[in-house]
Amino acid sequence: MLNLVWPWMAMILPLPLLYRLLRKPASTSAASLQSAFYARLTGAFAADARPQSRRLQLVLISLAWIALVAALTRPTWVGEPVALPASGRDLLLAVDISESMATEDMQVNRSLYPRLSVVQKVVGDFVANRRGDRLGLILFGSQAYLQAPLTFDRKTVSTLLREARIGFAGRATAIGDAIAIAIKRLADRPADSKVLILLSDGADTASEIPPVKAAELAAQEGIRIYTIGVGSGEMTSRGLFGQHVFNPAADLDEKTLTAIADLTGGRYFRARDPAQLAEIYQTLDALEPIEQEGQTLRPTRALYHWPLSIALGLTFMALIAHLFGSGTTRSAE
Repeated sequence: MLNLVWPWMAMILPLPLLYRLLRKPASTSAASLQSAFYARLTGAFAADARPQSRRLQLVLISLAWIALVAALTRPTWVGEPVALPASGRDLLLAVDISESMATEDMQVNRSLYPRLSVVQKVVGDFVANRRGDRLGLILFGSQAYLQAPLTFDRKTVSTLLREARIGFAGRATAIGDAIAIAIKRLADRPADSKVLILLSDGADTASEIPPVKAAELAAQEGIRIYTIGVGSGEMTSRGLFGQHVFNPAADLDEKTLTAIADLTGGRYFRARDPAQLAEIYQTLDALEPIEQEGQTLRPTRALYHWPLSIALGLTFMALIAHLFGSGTTRSAE
């Protein structure tokens, strides 16, 4: 909406009319003290101009004065309220991209999809809903590395997660190193807001620091860790010798993931299919609600330069009209 910063400046709008009504006839000596510019403006209504020219000049000067007063009121456009980023949680997502995450055992209807593809979709939706939190992304395989530092830019975090590929970080699994990176990034953050959600489908085989030891250090720093084990349960396949029952998630170390969560005050979840994984992240949304401060900002945009430009343009047009009007009258004489 339109707002006037100095609306009281509109009180000077009738000053020219009051001056014209109340002024006394100027003496010869007073008239001689007028500046050249003022004389030119007042000369716009001189008797040597034609009546039509004088009327046009009067209209232009009057409109210019109105536009100038409008500029003095400092009009501004106030936009719709915009919510400021809330100081919610500092939430890191650690996602396993080891070789086993390419296993196609996540069933949707009758089709099987790779674990990583399902994780990217579900976690991406989770990220999109965490408005107000600072989110970061850790990817780990044989090595762990910070892919996205803590940021309010949820779109960038989702993009980086979606672009992750199997093998970027090696074939093995370094759960302990991923926790160590999270500790380094969250150690100096405010208490009661430091959360790590760690997702893996295997056992730690490559960390320099054991996962349980890393969890103990995280607990000392007040970091809460939620762990998620991904992978289907027992599955059946048909072969030349009949049906074969096997477990694609046999390498999943649920004992360690549970210990990590218990040591840090978190919780362990098991996801055997995409529906369960989506439910887990919905549960995490409830366990770690977003803290909204309710602060808003109304963006403003100054508009005074528009009436000021109009006032200058109209004044220039009045001077041009005066020059042409006076010149035509003298030519006629």
